[in-house]
Amino acid sequence: MGLATELERAVPAGRILTDEKELQRRAGGFFTHHLPRLPEVVVVPESKDEVASVLRYASENGIPVTPFGAGSSLEGHTTPVEGGISLDLNGLNNIVEVRPDDFIARVEGGVTRGKLNAALEEHGLFFPVDPGWDATIGGMVGTNASGTNAVRYGVMRDQVLGLEVVLADGSTMHTGGLSMKSSAGYNLTGLFVGSEGTLGVFTEVTLRLYPVPESIRAARAVFPSVEAAARVAVALIQSGMNIGRVELVDARTVEAVNAYRGTDYPVAPTLFLEFSGSEPSVEHDVEVAGRVSSTEGCKGFDFETDEAGRERLWETRHQAGTAVARLNPDKRPMTTDVCVPVSRLPGALVEARKTIDCYGVDGAILGHVGDGNYHAVFPVDAEDPEDFAKAEAVNAEIVAYALARGGTCTGEHGIGSGKAKYLQEEHGDSLDFMRGIKALADPKGIMNPGKVIPL
Repeated sequence: MGLATELERAVPAGRILTDEKELQRRAGGFFTHHLPRLPEVVVVPESKDEVASVLRYASENGIPVTPFGAGSSLEGHTTPVEGGISLDLNGLNNIVEVRPDDFIARVEGGVTRGKLNAALEEHGLFFPVDPGWDATIGGMVGTNASGTNAVRYGVMRDQVLGLEVVLADGSTMHTGGLSMKSSAGYNLTGLFVGSEGTLGVFTEVTLRLYPVPESIRAARAVFPSVEAAARVAVALIQSGMNIGRVELVDARTVEAVNAYRGTDYPVAPTLFLEFSGSEPSVEHDVEVAGRVSSTEGCKGFDFETDEAGRERLWETRHQAGTAVARLNPDKRPMTTDVCVPVSRLPGALVEARKTIDCYGVDGAILGHVGDGNYHAVFPVDAEDPEDFAKAEAVNAEIVAYALARGGTCTGEHGIGSGKAKYLQEEHGDSLDFMRGIKALADPKGIMNPGKVIPL
């Protein structure tokens, strides 16, 4: 019997997919330069028990399993490089429990951040991690997602209080709990966050929630250079003000957004800012931000107070990556991200721009610069060895600059298959320990093989 037929013992036949279009949809992530690879079959479980049954069968038969959420990863995380089963977790989409008095929610792994925040509105609460895509919570846990709110609220690892994890052999593990902190034993929750589907499948996640701020204002500030914009971003962070978001886009990104959305923003490096808190504190912070921006030749400082205006502004920022990709529709976008100490940010952005220009690549720079994290996006023909080698060289130089200054090869996108080669330089003395953890959790190497640390 074929694999699909065998899997009917674990999941009803209607949720075992072999249609070419369904396989293609799980063959790789969106907006990524990594070439797709078809799975043999797509399985859409709707419960923890079904996930366990699929993994138990896969383990017994040595079949690779690649977890799949919204497919928005950029470093090949969801590409089933060895075929096998694409485990689509969108069927696990129930909000199990909201505990507003405890600022906690329990959700299944396939719930999207948009669905969760819609359910939280009536409680005056929200979940802050915003990677710019309506990603699944399980996928966000898997990559330790970050995004525009990270400068104030932190990354995904800071929000996860507990996990229900189905391991490679089909057994289930629970980590953490409902308390805001614990000193009991090893921090297994933190270990699983960022494991990119290589250690297990997240079927339920316990999350920390936050009250919606009393007052929110969003601003857009235009500068004569990327370095000037970055210096202002650093100054705002160092001022201690309660700033919620600090996002930077360079002139090429603005040009792309104007072409994509039909807007007429000044084609110059721009900071997108958001301030939140009490009304008096927000007014004070906006005033201070305007003064600080003026010291670096700010050409315009405009802000939005109503929700519709803020949404338009942030939609522009969130669609920047798509807009840049559309500049070269015949190629795939290579999107690298690194993170440096905040004080090193201005120099890092200048150097990234020099590197891109030196190689003659049509690249753009943008990012969550409030915590030192930025992205460079450039087009590449992944099937043209010369073009691919040029893009890889740009990527390598940007990463090398960050590592030499105590930064990291990825601040939020994760390792996947695209950045595994940089782990040796960044974490060489701990790779054997990581391999030991992988071997313990997944001795047969079936969980998302070829990603992070291959056995």
